[in-house]
Amino acid sequence: METSIIVPIGKQENVIEVSIIQRIYEIRGVRVILDFDLAKLYEVETKNLNLSVKRNLRRFPPDFMFQLTSDEWNSLRLQNETSKRGGRRYMPYAFTEQGIAMLSGLLNSEIAIDTNIVVMRAFVMLRQYVLNYTELNLKIEKLTARLDDNDVKTNEIFALLKELLEHKKELEKPRNRIGFETGANS
Repeated sequence: METSIIVPIGKQENVIEVSIIQRIYEIRGVRVILDFDLAKLYEVETKNLNLSVKRNLRRFPPDFMFQLTSDEWNSLRLQNETSKRGGRRYMPYAFTEQGIAMLSGLLNSEIAIDTNIVVMRAFVMLRQYVLNYTELNLKIEKLTARLDDNDVKTNEIFALLKELLEHKKELEKPRNRIGFETGANS
């Protein structure tokens, strides 16, 4: 069962883009969507999607699409606690944002076109999220550094106050009088 979170985007709430973002993985340092997820989104069989791609392989260089290794696939399955997906014969293909854009030229159905627009928006939304996250991290680091600096200054102030209090105690101690004692002073 797929869970979706409603995230406000401007004035509209877009559950579809969030559900697509949940299908975007980072593999080999790039964000990708796997062939079976794309097939589900485009409402075609995975086999037919991959067949269309194989007929047009020249459109899909390695930075647009690549096939997962068995280690990558097993790792991904373990991370997501999925089953073996019905005994695939081949490792899934991973499509980058550019590969998905290239798919739009192959799949010309209305569903494919509409889905492609939403997928592209999901990638943009994810980039924006990462940018905001990075910006927020920088602000937190600056704030932490400022607080650390304030902690040092506060500690210095407390040390000076402690020193002043100790000096005041010394001033309040009874002092020995200077001079002779006469019977009238005793």
